[in-house]
Amino acid sequence: MENGQTTMFQLDQRVVYPSQGVGRIMEIREKMFNNQKTLYYIIYLEFSDMTVMVPVDKVDALGIRPLVSREEAAKALDYISEAASTIPSDWKLRYQMNLDLLKKGSIMDIAAVVRSLYTRSKVKELPILERKLYESALNLLQDEIAYALERPKEEIAKIIKANLDK
Repeated sequence: MENGQTTMFQLDQRVVYPSQGVGRIMEIREKMFNNQKTLYYIIYLEFSDMTVMVPVDKVDALGIRPLVSREEAAKALDYISEAASTIPSDWKLRYQMNLDLLKKGSIMDIAAVVRSLYTRSKVKELPILERKLYESALNLLQDEIAYALERPKEEIAKIIKANLDK
């Protein structure tokens, strides 16, 4: 970088943008904003086929993080096969709880949402909002684990389904 500013992420690195999915750093670029030079990550999000510009100094606040290690990905896969903790029967309460977990965005938080909503769906069909939340969480989980383990997403989807059914 011209001004010697170091960045947390490198060009071409895969990162996780909470509730948006796995993205790739396409560019690290300086732009003028409010008469100030600001450094930005240009991140391409494959799942939504979208490119976003994120100020480097906002990364922590947004929860953008590196992809998990193979070990953490494997741990998340194991975790979803364990029994889900009790969840509120009031769907609005449950929805907010799960939404908050997704926004935190750690792989274990995402796995917890997938596990609890899947378990709940076995008892009773999920309301539309919760079903969308489940699908979104499941996608995020599959994506990140597939990248972390360097395996096809379809294969990871099957493993997740099998682990949820244990």
